[in-house]
Amino acid sequence: MKRLLLFLALLPLAAAAQVPVEEDILARTLDSSSPYYYTGLMMRYNAGDPTLTDADYHYLYYGYAYQDAYKPLAPIPEMDRLLLLASGLDPEAPQRETLEAIVATGREVLEHDPFSPKVLNLMAFAYEALGDREQARAYSNRLNGVLRAILASGDGLTQKSPRHVLMFDHALDAMDVEGLAYGKARIISRTVEFIPLERPYVVEGKKRRGFYYDFGRVYWNKPEGYTYKRSRTWQFNNLKPREYK
Repeated sequence: MKRLLLFLALLPLAAAAQVPVEEDILARTLDSSSPYYYTGLMMRYNAGDPTLTDADYHYLYYGYAYQDAYKPLAPIPEMDRLLLLASGLDPEAPQRETLEAIVATGREVLEHDPFSPKVLNLMAFAYEALGDREQARAYSNRLNGVLRAILASGDGLTQKSPRHVLMFDHALDAMDVEGLAYGKARIISRTVEFIPLERPYVVEGKKRRGFYYDFGRVYWNKPEGYTYKRSRTWQFNNLKPREYK
């Protein structure tokens, strides 16, 4: 997915940085008296609560790794159906039947991966095209909250300061929203991979050649002998950013 539909309110990472600390996340999300108690946070997330803060999204996203539903290596066949529907969609004149199918299939995918940026984006687009701006705004808020959590987890410039993700595809989605073309990921260590840029660029006199991502959570419960096959990338062209007031 080379272009995300919705506006991302990117925060200055130096000011908003919040590297996930596992002891802190586990303690806060399991404590029923905590404002970050996971059951309560997920209920608010699913209800489309617009008051969720960046801190809430931090504990929502990284706290999901401790939930029984988190199975990052399990196949999601509904995702293939969803991307097939999207590939045949004309963004300028989408058919209602296809949009409704995207919404129904997207809901099924989100049961397995509730924080998938590409799916949240598609849901927002479909609801907007169907005329349901309330739901479109809710999915836009979810998308932006998840992406800010990922981008604030590390600058991604070194192996010691990687961005942290729950799924391999979330890393690629984060780079897509920044408009970055990337090549094949390289394994750097047991938990970190480097995704090179096709076109490096210079920041403050230093050439940025790619980004480091921590995928360690994906392998926490990895079955012995399991080999992960990356899903295909998907491009949704000719969509312009949308900002909800």
